[in-house]
Amino acid sequence: MAKTGQAWHAVGPAGGLDLDATLSSGQCFRWEKEDGVWRGVAGRHTVCVRVEDDTLWADCPAAEDGFWSRYFALDMDYGAIQAQFAGSRRLAECVAAAPGLRVLRQPFFEVLCTFLISQNNNIPRIRGIVARLCALCGEELPGGRRAFPTPEALAAQTPESMAALRAGWRADYLLGAARAVAAGDISAEALAALPLPAARAWLMTLKGVGPKVADCVLLYGLGFWDAWPEDVWIKKAMATLFPKGKPRAAAGYGGIAQQYIFEYARTRLPKGMTPAQKRQKTRAKSLSGKAGPGC
Repeated sequence: MAKTGQAWHAVGPAGGLDLDATLSSGQCFRWEKEDGVWRGVAGRHTVCVRVEDDTLWADCPAAEDGFWSRYFALDMDYGAIQAQFAGSRRLAECVAAAPGLRVLRQPFFEVLCTFLISQNNNIPRIRGIVARLCALCGEELPGGRRAFPTPEALAAQTPESMAALRAGWRADYLLGAARAVAAGDISAEALAALPLPAARAWLMTLKGVGPKVADCVLLYGLGFWDAWPEDVWIKKAMATLFPKGKPRAAAGYGGIAQQYIFEYARTRLPKGMTPAQKRQKTRAKSLSGKAGPGC
């Protein structure tokens, strides 16, 4: 079993938390499962965790329990949130498919960098780039793991040193974001104090940050629960499951609802075109078949 060198102890009630669903959902990239235990790093904190009898157990210094309790959102009443979502039959179906899925509270700068890396990328490659970034300029932690780089450590890199990441054009985005945060031009505290639209607009002044990346940072790194990251996959899921738009039952927690919708679509819906896309393609073929010579 993976160990961090500390004693296993109870962090607190898990509240239905499903570590497998949560840590493999694509919102974080520094976790590995070994012998039934999840081992991960967030910021400069390293831990092994498991859930037994609806209690979160951790192998880490007890002084870090508060960090991990907040990280896994143990303080949030997901029962009440899911009861609200039950106001939409279809959204309730999405929740029922993965009721233990949670939206994590991750360190702001780590989320900003990892979702800049995530653009036009797949999860194995994202994980590889993140690992190389931490090896390049992250502080060494006990047990041989590496902390996620501080803004200052990353800002001190050069295009030449960043070539080791094999991140392509994303390396320029990472340097720009690190230098903006290190200089105080943008900060988690200032963003968190703003309304959602204003925080999104400010984040999008950073090179490489579009609406989707901005909403990922707001949701996963700053606790804006109504932020709605939307990419091609969630658009397809919405076209199939909620063609009339976001369900009213998701009000105030749209980002959490989106996580359930995405997971349901990823695991339950058939791959390929949505019904609307199939109808459109069929109609186009029909019209093409009616065209006469010379048209």
